[in-house]
Amino acid sequence: MLTFIGVSMVVVFTYLIMAKKLSPVTALVIVPIVFAVIAGFRLELGEMMLNGLKQVAPSAALLLFAILFFGILIDAGLFDPLINKMMEIVKGDPVKIAIGTAVIAMTVALDGDGTTTHMITISAMLALYLRIGMNPLILGTISLLSVSIMSGMTPWGGPATRAIASLGLDPNEFFLPLIPTMLSGMVVILFMAFVLGKKERARLGIINMEEIPRHSLDQLEVASTLTAQIDIKRPKLRWINLILTISVMGVLVTGVISPSILFLIGFVIAAMINYPNIEQQKERILAHAGNALTVVVLVFAAGIFSGIFSGTKMVDAISNSLISIIPESLGSFFPLVVALTSMPFTFVLSNDAYYFGVLPILAEAGSAYGVGALEIARASVLGQPVHFLSPLVASTLLLAGMIKSDLGEFQRFALKWTLLCSLVIIIVAFATGALS
Repeated sequence: MLTFIGVSMVVVFTYLIMAKKLSPVTALVIVPIVFAVIAGFRLELGEMMLNGLKQVAPSAALLLFAILFFGILIDAGLFDPLINKMMEIVKGDPVKIAIGTAVIAMTVALDGDGTTTHMITISAMLALYLRIGMNPLILGTISLLSVSIMSGMTPWGGPATRAIASLGLDPNEFFLPLIPTMLSGMVVILFMAFVLGKKERARLGIINMEEIPRHSLDQLEVASTLTAQIDIKRPKLRWINLILTISVMGVLVTGVISPSILFLIGFVIAAMINYPNIEQQKERILAHAGNALTVVVLVFAAGIFSGIFSGTKMVDAISNSLISIIPESLGSFFPLVVALTSMPFTFVLSNDAYYFGVLPILAEAGSAYGVGALEIARASVLGQPVHFLSPLVASTLLLAGMIKSDLGEFQRFALKWTLLCSLVIIIVAFATGALS
């Protein structure tokens, strides 16, 4: 019964947000509460929700201060030279712009952090997309796919790190056989960028950049992070801001300081350097408050959903039911089963819930069929392109907000591309021997 209620909850929730019947925040809070009550959980709900909020609090703090940090640097004009140089290179060709987006996003995503990747990629490229009329959903899709491949498979990325820790594996043994699969994922992203760029080229043509006004506020109705007001630009401080950004990114990769604390410190320093006047600092904070508040509220709402989903044991019931219905005849194909089911599982679960809750169960079941834990772990990360579309992923909520898109609209646009990417890397993983 608990399995049926859990699956029903996920289906109803997904339908409501993708059909725009409820906002993501409302659906994330109301739907799990209703289904938990139906399942007989009432007095325990408060504690479950509080536990969920505690789990996502660090992510919420990280996103809040990351938005403010990068917002200050964008206002000061740190990324203006990159945007101008990109305009010179691409010369208004949507194909070159889309491919350039993929190269930038995959490069930045090597640090394993989705939030940082989206902040830098979207901040650098969104003005260009809007300026020539390209669909920002393409920008969001390419950035998301880049994070899913570069962060999803590298041992220092979140999903792989969790899989390795959960099953007690050697990082090199896990990762080295996956390198061809990861490279194929990069090729797939470049190909998808080419295809999406070709569609935009057919719709828009190759734009003559000199004929477009530098800024048309009617057309560029975007976040204040794209403002062109001269009085807030700080071109003389560009090198100082660049050094600050590189320093923050370097410390982030080392993991010496908690990311949320690091971005808080970075934001404070950036504000003091660029806007020493207290009134100016207040103005800059208020300018980005809307973006920050929207994302943080979504993250806390996702905490309610995951807290109830885990606290009611619906996730355990669903995973156990799945394992119990796998026929003995499919035992030799168990890595394929794990790879395919990782797509829906990681969509409805947080990575923590999946890799620390479900993956050990799958590994134990795989051992009964003679499948090693290494293969189960590798198979489990191949559904990450679909996972990153989940409303439970904090960086995706940030991404949707930055491109000014409704989450459901973004999911509908990107779903087929994420599914295709996952299927291709699954095929390559078997073809190259990462999975048998």
